[in-house]
Amino acid sequence: MGLDATLAALKALSQEHRLRAFRALVAAGDAGLPVGELRALLDLPAATLTAHLNVLRGAGLVIDRREGRVIRVRADYARMNALLAYLTENCCAGSPSNCAPASPDCC
Repeated sequence: MGLDATLAALKALSQEHRLRAFRALVAAGDAGLPVGELRALLDLPAATLTAHLNVLRGAGLVIDRREGRVIRVRADYARMNALLAYLTENCCAGSPSNCAPASPDCC
């Protein structure tokens, strides 16, 4: 993942509702969530969620597919893992425990 893609992903995730949406999609697993279910979970107006999902799509963080009348959205795990790898590429200074989450409840 290059610098431009990393910056786009970080900018997309820097907004609270987009971060909450992405985290909900990560938690949902490979099946993802129908847009209506995600909207209800986040308690956002449909147009607002659409705008946020467009930003996440533009950053390559989510993928959607139509299933009849339903649009299902899921996190792009390959892109997420590439972002994490890029961000942690030079961390730890020889001590892997420096890069461990602060607590098991953090994510």
